[in-house]
Parts: sequence; C-alpha cells; structure tokens
Amino acid sequence: MASNRALESAGTPRTAEITRNTKETKIKVAINLDGTGQADNQTGIGFFDHMLDQLARHSLIDITTSCDGDLHIDAHHTVEDIGWALGAALNEALGSRAGINRFGNAFTPMDEALTRCSIDLSQRPFLVFRTKFTAPMLGTMATELVREFFQAFAQAGGITLHINTLYGDNNHHIAESCFKASARAL
Repeated sequence: MASNRALESAGTPRTAEITRNTKETKIKVAINLDGTGQADNQTGIGFFDHMLDQLARHSLIDITTSCDGDLHIDAHHTVEDIGWALGAALNEALGSRAGINRFGNAFTPMDEALTRCSIDLSQRPFLVFRTKFTAPMLGTMATELVREFFQAFAQAGGITLHINTLYGDNNHHIAESCFKASARAL
C-alpha cells in the first residue's frame, strides 16, 4: 500500500487506536499508516513481539500494541485477538480507501526460507495460508498461531491475503518470512 501523502497533507491523518477487551484479553493497538516503521509491542510473548516489530519495520507502519492476556492458559487468545485489533485498526485508518494502491505483492526471503504474499485491500476478507511448520513451538508461541494471527488480521482488516511459503527449513525463518512478506505487500 503506497502512502497517500495528499491525504496526509490535507490534514487527514491515517491513524487509528483500537481497544479490545474480552474475558481473555485486554488489548490496545495504535497504528500510523504514514509512519516510519516504529514499533513498541508488549504482548507478553517474546517471539510474537519480534514478529510484530518486523511487520512494522518492513511495512513502514508505526505499530504499538499492549496486551494483558490469559498467557497462563496459552498464547492463543493473545495472538488471535491482537490480529483482530490490528486488522480493525488498519481498516479504520484506511477510511474510505480512496487513493490507495489496493493490490500489493512481495517475495521475501529470510535466509533459506522464501515466502510470497499477495494482498487486496478489497473489503472482501479471505485468507489463503500455505505454510508448513515442522516444530510445534517458537519460544512460547505455538507455530499454528501464525495462521490464526493472519486469519484474524485479514477478517478484521477487510483484506484478501494470500501467504505461500515456497520453501524453508528453519521454523523461525519461515514465520519471519511470512510477516516480512505481508509487511512488504502492504
């Protein structure tokens, strides 16, 4: 998604703040689409914070998240609900979506892993996620939660999102290439 400097200079900031409170999580997300890729992510899940940092840095979208989640159970609700909140923030910041480049594509390597991401900011949410992991966990985050994040992000953001890891061996690199490819496509 290209930055729309005409809207920004006309005094229409492309920012959003979302608060999401459920029985399982208390989340605050703030984004600035015309940022520089600054990140301040405090989810309680180190690996997930790292992935959100990469999403911010490589999309040039400033992202701040904080979450008090039920990590004593597992990371599922935290990761999924942040996906919902971040997608909702993107949707709100895009507003009418006038003047944006609706489609984006990126091939992004992370060492031996290569992921392709194609997006359409169409308001027709859909996820195709063709990525396989060979380990169940990355730190304290289950690898299956990478898909759960992108599913929630696509639904709440009104995004058609296709993520396809073409190859890779290291599960950290595979996950990181998914987040970086998505960032670059945005």
